[in-house]
Amino acid sequence: MPDWGQICQNLRNSSIDDMRRKYLAIMERYTGRNIISYYSAFLQKPNSDASINDNDKNAFMQVVHGLDRSQGLDLILHTPGGDITATESIVYYLKKLFDNDIRVFIPQIAMSAGTMIALASKEIVMGKQSNLGPIDPQYRGVSCAALIEEFDTACQDILQNPHKTVLWSQIIAQYPPTFIVECNKGIALAEGMVKKWLMDNMFSGESNKAKRRRKYWVCYQVMLRHLHIHDISTRMN
Repeated sequence: MPDWGQICQNLRNSSIDDMRRKYLAIMERYTGRNIISYYSAFLQKPNSDASINDNDKNAFMQVVHGLDRSQGLDLILHTPGGDITATESIVYYLKKLFDNDIRVFIPQIAMSAGTMIALASKEIVMGKQSNLGPIDPQYRGVSCAALIEEFDTACQDILQNPHKTVLWSQIIAQYPPTFIVECNKGIALAEGMVKKWLMDNMFSGESNKAKRRRKYWVCYQVMLRHLHIHDISTRMN
């Protein structure tokens, strides 16, 4: 596997599309499975809109056309995340087409909704450089979890220090109507979807589902609250 410097050197003699096709073909011959690469340039272009949205489903519909679906799907995923409902629609579509036979490869980063897509698969393959992250729904460009935490902090701080009421009121006044309610709904929706996807696919073969579900979900929640995954070289299941 070439390093980044070698890839840049090779690009001087061929186009990005030629290299992409070359390495995807090598991987396809090795695995014997369908391969789709879904990636965005959010690291190189941080100000661009690189998030998952409803237009991505149209792209998936184009690339799966004509594939032998019995071979399953290997999805190479590199994304900062995006819209929850768009993510739900894409996951539902791919799971139906490939009968849950989906593996996700994380070459570097799959955050937020990208993590949700990975957890909907049968298997996740990562390297030491790979990152998953918290399920962090965004609403109007704001992290739902961060906003709820800020609001709870404000409530506690005002109770303990009433003189800070004016300060916090100026911050909270910037929230649109029903903002907190919608954020809570977004968090509940994301957690509910991931629970179902884990049980329908990655953990479907486990015995005593109820106990396993509680055990894995508690561990997963603890993991997301305290760390980002930086060093996982084995498959999650």
